[in-house]
Amino acid sequence: MAQVFHRSANTLANVSLLFLIVVPALLILGGSAVSRSSWNTKVGIPKDQPVPFSHEHHAVELGIDCRYCHNAVEKAAYSNVPPTATCYTCHSQVWTNSPLLEPVRYSVESGTPLRWNQLHSVPDFVYFNHAVHINRGLNCNVCHGPIQKEMITYKGKPFFMAWCLNCHRNPEEFVGERADVWGLYEKYQRYQPGDKDLPEYMEVPEANRLTDEQKALADGADYTRSEDEVLRGKKRLVDYKVKTEQLTDCWICHR
Repeated sequence: MAQVFHRSANTLANVSLLFLIVVPALLILGGSAVSRSSWNTKVGIPKDQPVPFSHEHHAVELGIDCRYCHNAVEKAAYSNVPPTATCYTCHSQVWTNSPLLEPVRYSVESGTPLRWNQLHSVPDFVYFNHAVHINRGLNCNVCHGPIQKEMITYKGKPFFMAWCLNCHRNPEEFVGERADVWGLYEKYQRYQPGDKDLPEYMEVPEANRLTDEQKALADGADYTRSEDEVLRGKKRLVDYKVKTEQLTDCWICHR
């Protein structure tokens, strides 16, 4: 009986099988890479705002406490953006004629609130309580990245579910002393006392120096706690009455 298929059909069949395996794998890997890229997550991409607000200038150079503007972070489920009146407590006296602040002046005169563009959000099916995390000593930079170094605000972390679960599975590696949460923003950590480039009003007492962990978080870097630090974290969990066995239950975030 004559051969029906040419010998090249064997090669074609093998290539086809390889194609069926490789192409789906490439599509999955490519889709995963796109979904995790800044194009999708918007991490590191500044967003246009009605006023080009600089966290670095206000929190670092001027040493303004975050809670002056975000005054609900310790008691509310959502962190608030400041009303125009908060901006105007200072800017009715300084930079009064700056064209950059025209939207602020118009807001005050017209009574129309500034429309800030939201950067950080979670899906509607996710419950997140801002105050609960802050009151357990979780540093702002853990979630928001190096916020005090941002001239124009951008999203610092992608807020993936796996990223949240990493903290919930190992809370002792993240919780801190409540008082330490604001240490990053009292004065800028990069300047050392006596630095010739340091303005007098920014001289920092040695008692206010940041820990290695705070410095790493302030730079947007990951930090692995030592065994002693982890033990202190476990003690804090007891002090805070955190029920660690429930932290990974679905209902904690999905209600």
